[in-house]
Amino acid sequence: MSVVNEKLAVAAARRIDPPGGNGVAREGKTRGAGDCCLTERAEDLAFRSLLRTLGLIERVMHPYFANFGITGSQWGVLRALDRAEADGLPGLRLTDLSERLVIRPPSVTGVIDRLERLGLVKRLSVPGDLRVKQVTLTAKARQVLQRILCGHAGQIDSVLGGLSSGDQQDLHRLLAKLNSHLEEMADAEEV
Repeated sequence: MSVVNEKLAVAAARRIDPPGGNGVAREGKTRGAGDCCLTERAEDLAFRSLLRTLGLIERVMHPYFANFGITGSQWGVLRALDRAEADGLPGLRLTDLSERLVIRPPSVTGVIDRLERLGLVKRLSVPGDLRVKQVTLTAKARQVLQRILCGHAGQIDSVLGGLSSGDQQDLHRLLAKLNSHLEEMADAEEV
């Protein structure tokens, strides 16, 4: 989905459930002529709720990461590199980061550029192919990661605090199922 379509969907979700609403839209309500007279289907409501939730998570997490001088996107890259190191890899190529984070390579490049300016990552040439660059963490990045991870479990607990443990397990199961479906769709489009 393009950024424009995502923003339109989020805007539509806010019209159905304005800020401060209870999260419940009126299913079956007929939309105006500008919306092609569609009725709100369960699928539309679920999709809009998902987009709204993603936006709210970003809004809650933005100040958290800002306390450490990074963004959520930068956190994703740092954490992917940290996990790669834990798996015994010295670093990741930009294409590998792109695949792990499910974002387009130009977006990864922009995040890496900013992290490099902050002194949190460095790009190294790959032996045998000087055109390919491998991204690795710096000592400074490891210190930032350690500071973030000390309180990260508490932040996640706070974000998911509105859900019981059983609800969280159900959410994980449903999101894994949706992820699998979307990966199949994405793979089919690439063929």
